[in-house]
Amino acid sequence: MDNLSEMLKGVLEGIVLEIISRGEIYGYEIVKYLTQMGFEGIAEGTVYALLMRLERNRLVNIVKKPSEIGPPRKFYTLNEQGREKLMSFWAKWDFLSSRIEILRNDGGSKHEF
Repeated sequence: MDNLSEMLKGVLEGIVLEIISRGEIYGYEIVKYLTQMGFEGIAEGTVYALLMRLERNRLVNIVKKPSEIGPPRKFYTLNEQGREKLMSFWAKWDFLSSRIEILRNDGGSKHEF
């Protein structure tokens, strides 16, 4: 889908946290996963910058492991703070998506809010 980048800015962190929550993974695998999901327009640099922010905000654990094709890779897992951030993301997502669906389906009449 074209031109998703503006809409993804607010949710990409949650998407990446969800991917990391499923098990140990390194940056390029996250990029491949996003591409397979149809998010081809997301630049690798965007994902790596986001991973650095997750690291700086102490939301992930990192283990460096040797790579057969280059320098050691950073493997990411969620820590407790990251899991809390992910739960908060999904709570916000559920609220937002339910409100958008109401608006989309019936125009969001006043009595439903």
